[in-house]
Amino acid sequence: MDDCIFCKIVDGDIPSRTVYEDDDVFAFLDVNPLADGHTLVIPKDHHETIEDMPADVAKELFAAVHELVPAVEDAVDADGSTVAFNNGEAAGQEVPHVHCHIVPRFDGDGNGPIHALFGGPGEMDDDELDAIAERISER
Repeated sequence: MDDCIFCKIVDGDIPSRTVYEDDDVFAFLDVNPLADGHTLVIPKDHHETIEDMPADVAKELFAAVHELVPAVEDAVDADGSTVAFNNGEAAGQEVPHVHCHIVPRFDGDGNGPIHALFGGPGEMDDDELDAIAERISER
């Protein structure tokens, strides 16, 4: 896409601090990092959301994430990492091009688990959980 900032980065029109590249995947440091080493991993071809991405591209993307997580953690001496996709505008996806965040985490960083984004775990009874599980499985 002509106006996609991530496509422009892949094409070399916008400079990046590239940390990984293969035929299908491109990874670079986030210019607005949440922590030292915050890395974005994207498919080179433009796909707005996870469901728009072909399965073979998703497989290659996750293979790169799998390789990059320990490399990022090691490079910044992190104690762990949060790995996440914001999928769709309602989920906070600001750039409409699939991207995985690898955010290094450090003991005592105060950021908490991913559940902290939502104010902690919700509560549902067994019937509600069963009904949702069934609807997902049917699809």
